[in-house]
Amino acid sequence: MTKIDEIAPDLFRLSIYVPPLDMQFNHFLVRDDEPLLFHAGLKGMFPALKEAVAQLIDPATLRHIAWSHFESDEVGGLNGWLEVAPQAQPVCTLVGKLVSVDDFAIRPALGMTADDVLTTGKYRYRFYPSPHIPHGWDAGVLFEETTKTLFCSDLFHHFGDVAALTENDLIEPTEQAMHALQQGPLAGYMPYTRQTEGVLHQLAELKPETLAVMHGSSYRGDAGRLLTELAGVIKTSFS
Repeated sequence: MTKIDEIAPDLFRLSIYVPPLDMQFNHFLVRDDEPLLFHAGLKGMFPALKEAVAQLIDPATLRHIAWSHFESDEVGGLNGWLEVAPQAQPVCTLVGKLVSVDDFAIRPALGMTADDVLTTGKYRYRFYPSPHIPHGWDAGVLFEETTKTLFCSDLFHHFGDVAALTENDLIEPTEQAMHALQQGPLAGYMPYTRQTEGVLHQLAELKPETLAVMHGSSYRGDAGRLLTELAGVIKTSFS
């Protein structure tokens, strides 16, 4: 079952909980003149996600399909969406376009830098590169400037079938999840490098008010503070 929650104006969280992993897989649909989906999802989740999107818009009207980094739960269903929505374009970082996506996708991607602006109607987006934060050379985070929403992928990953949106601090559950991951077969889940703190501080300076989190509750509140504190959590967990 896909749970649908509006977590900000025109921003819908489409969540599928997988009990064996005790983890939510969250996807975000922006309903606007040119609808945008953040996270294409796993191939196996595509039918359920398509059904959920159809409750909000005609899936054929999707125009932009974006994600943080090239990983199955973010891009596995991409070509399915591109077949359903003939006017849709993949949207990712410029590095992602050049090193992975244009070979994988059935249509070329829009590769963005932080200087580029994507307008969907009421909303304006910039893609900020964040190499290896959370994963991969190609990683980036998408920031919507009107509502100050940061689509932050695996940052603040935490476990459980949790609330769609919270104002509670995410640092503790994130720290618990990182500790659990570091002790298991996924050790090395997120690297800590000399660039990590600087990148997270730059994102904090955007003063986001909503964090759209891929695994776990999204957050509303002083997200800049959480991003600043996250650097220390990653250092403690993975350095």
